[in-house]
Amino acid sequence: MTELLKTPFHALHLEANAKMVDFAGSDMPVSYPLGIMKEHLHCRANAGFFDVSHMGQLLIQGQKARKDLERILPLDLSILKPGQQTYSVMLNEQAGIIDDLIVTCWSDTSYFVVVNAGSKEGDIAHIQSHLSENTQLTRLDDRALLALQGPKAIEVLASLSNDVNSLVFMTGCHTTLNDADCFVTRSGYTGEDGFEISVSAQHAEALARELLSREAVEWVGLGARDSLRLESGLCLYGHDMNETISPVAATLMWSVSKERRRDGNKAGGFIGADVLFAQQEKGTTQKRVGFSIDGKAPVREGAEIVDGDNNVIGRVTSGGFGPTIGAPIAMGYINKELSVIGTEVFALVRGKARPVTVAKMPFIQQNYFRG
Repeated sequence: MTELLKTPFHALHLEANAKMVDFAGSDMPVSYPLGIMKEHLHCRANAGFFDVSHMGQLLIQGQKARKDLERILPLDLSILKPGQQTYSVMLNEQAGIIDDLIVTCWSDTSYFVVVNAGSKEGDIAHIQSHLSENTQLTRLDDRALLALQGPKAIEVLASLSNDVNSLVFMTGCHTTLNDADCFVTRSGYTGEDGFEISVSAQHAEALARELLSREAVEWVGLGARDSLRLESGLCLYGHDMNETISPVAATLMWSVSKERRRDGNKAGGFIGADVLFAQQEKGTTQKRVGFSIDGKAPVREGAEIVDGDNNVIGRVTSGGFGPTIGAPIAMGYINKELSVIGTEVFALVRGKARPVTVAKMPFIQQNYFRG
């Protein structure tokens, strides 16, 4: 058996009595003694501290870095100023989603890219295969990545650096936290205001201890991270999107820069563009939607969605209990003609049809700080 990878915070997780699981080849905390429900609610009300060091941190540099990335990604990177970042998707030739990722402009010739843990090695190989000879991809495996999320995150982090006060959603800066050089972005995966912090592995534990010493801060594991993102209507790669699902079906066309869309002034030129544009014109048979669930029991991933005649019309790709709203919620795919909010259908759970309703996402109000 291959030994699980350990993040720079691993000893701290064990010290905190975390329940550890294999997640994308890394030994990661799914929950702490506080419990998933309380961790979730703590993040919504205070500041949750997440270890996301299993994700891939990359630096792509060179005079042709922008041009190369614009071939790989459906972005117009010329509109990003240093410190600005954007969410996007990496497509294959069939316009299927290889991964979703965050790209941050560090300079005119350098970009910081964060990719998902489970797709990391494939992403790196894919990106590398499309880079020009003099464009350099550097893996930042010597850096930890942590997230501080929730309404009190700004109060906590600003006590360590005044620089973060100037940040708004999807912007970042280089700053010093607890005597460590860090790159901080005002972003996250919870729907709350918050930050993601890239820090060298050697300074990670000291920074974590400093943050955790604050009354507002508690560890939050993968379990609550999942329920937080589901309430916020955010996709999980490998579940709500994959290499057979396009941004059109996934309702993620907003992740394609306007300039790169079929009617934009820099239309096309990226991998999968022609297929994507054809899907925009003709539509797709299914569409990603939210589901509100009748009753208190969650409907889990894999459950089939059926109509009143028991015809299969879709499936659940993410499902669970939403602690903030006190009810089960789900997202998944349904035949496009039935994707209208308010449409009543059924989910098959252990052979029994459970009433569900197509619902608007996000399920909660997102609290990103936009200035």
